[in-house]
Amino acid sequence: MTSPRVSVTGNLRVPDPFNEPARDFAPGSPEAAELLKEIDRIRGQVRELPHVIAGERLPLGGPSDVVTPHDHGHLLGHFSPAGPHEVTAAIEAALRARPAWSRTPWWDRTAIFLRAADLVTGKYRAELLATTMLGQSKTFHQADIDINELADFFRYNASFAAQIYDTQPRSAAGAWNQMDHRPLEGFVLAITPFNFTAIAGNLPSTPALMGNVVVWKPSEKSALSSDVVMRVFEEAGLPPGVINLVHGSGGEVAAVAQQSEHLAGITFTGSTAVFRQLWKSTAANIDRYRSYPRLVGETGGKNAVVAHPSADPEALVTALVRGAFEYQGQKCSAASRTYIPRSLWKSVEEPLVATTANLRVGDVTQHETFVGAVIDGASARRLERAIERGRSLDSHELLAGGSTRTEEGWFVDPTIFRTTDPDAITMSEEYFGPLLSVYVYEDDEWERTLQLVDRTSDYALCCSIFAGDRRAIAQGLDVLRDAGGMTYVNDKPTGASIGQQSFGGSRGSGTNDKTGSPLALQRWITGRFIKETFSPAVDWTYPYMGRRG
Repeated sequence: MTSPRVSVTGNLRVPDPFNEPARDFAPGSPEAAELLKEIDRIRGQVRELPHVIAGERLPLGGPSDVVTPHDHGHLLGHFSPAGPHEVTAAIEAALRARPAWSRTPWWDRTAIFLRAADLVTGKYRAELLATTMLGQSKTFHQADIDINELADFFRYNASFAAQIYDTQPRSAAGAWNQMDHRPLEGFVLAITPFNFTAIAGNLPSTPALMGNVVVWKPSEKSALSSDVVMRVFEEAGLPPGVINLVHGSGGEVAAVAQQSEHLAGITFTGSTAVFRQLWKSTAANIDRYRSYPRLVGETGGKNAVVAHPSADPEALVTALVRGAFEYQGQKCSAASRTYIPRSLWKSVEEPLVATTANLRVGDVTQHETFVGAVIDGASARRLERAIERGRSLDSHELLAGGSTRTEEGWFVDPTIFRTTDPDAITMSEEYFGPLLSVYVYEDDEWERTLQLVDRTSDYALCCSIFAGDRRAIAQGLDVLRDAGGMTYVNDKPTGASIGQQSFGGSRGSGTNDKTGSPLALQRWITGRFIKETFSPAVDWTYPYMGRRG
């Protein structure tokens, strides 16, 4: 790979970004018919999902299965877990690609990802939707907003990159100051989760957009859609070796990457426990690295919805149902705990419980389905244990759900507990499933309840404040200032739109690098300051020294 020649002169401007509009997929609509046809096509195949290293697809070794979560007897594909040989080959391929890619003009890099956005919303849209629905058990709507967000990432990140490169220092007379926004020295390891195809595509592409080279380890559970994303990168014109895809265990891939002196950074979305282990193991190897690796992580939440007595009960019920149970609660931003005043609970309890009990759980390719399957058997068993633990507590009352069915798919019914213990495990631990805990507080304890929300959980990702009283909103925003990197007022805690809201949290929720903003891109460059002097000094003395004899 050789450095491209500069073929354009001028101060280039990136096209204005926009959010891809959602589609309805109403029964019988053209978009629904097209997607169901594509789903049938994908169902009829068993795909090989190889590693992609330096643009080459490696033959499969001992295969692991990819199945449909809501029909786990249906085989969708095979992949082979990467060993040290494959991971090392991916690192070497990335380092070979680095000299040319890091020197590629930013507008040429940007053009690749702008083209990728059009491929996502055009040629590959149906395939991305179908593989996301089948491989990750997303409904029509959840898959659509996911794939749209992938295109949004590409478009808005291109605009954010242009803003960063446009940032240059002032210069005094006789000099020219310049900032060289260099990519990091080495390679970036991207470890992505199963729950969003958009995140799977964004984490490796953001460093790449800024001139870095990447080893990408997608979740085994999203291998089907990740394979399509990789083909989008290639068809968009990404040179071989810039992003190298390896399947398998995140821990094993990371262990090999952390032995390389060229590790420049890790970008990760997943559990807090895993990210903390990555941080510890990176620190343990700190003496071997050429530079200090940058660690960027978004790691989950125990997101609260806190309602004031002045809140709209209908809006609160809608926010809780959607926020807690869409995509089976498998969003780091999902509503997991809620605090409702006693006076409001009287009008909220019945519609909340009845609506939850009547949500359709099943095959996501059927239009009536609101809740699909959790991602695998281990998740179903973990949630079953959590529900049983809640049942066993005297402080807990089961209001809805509580059942799991795993014979055909990994189904967990949307479940609501009411607790009289605000410090209970169900109010503090993340379950990453369709499990909501309710604490009813006395109306005159609004201030105390806000303090309770702030201190109960180790996480600080999202929270929602529901109130009609403006003073209550202001007080909630003040007390909960550190409790969430995303704070919603009279809205559910899920559904951030790229370019409109910047996502991320701190405390146990991650490094808060704000996906969907220039801050997320800034982490993947390292500045070099250049000062050029046009008329250098030729006399080493200063006026205070007096005239030289």
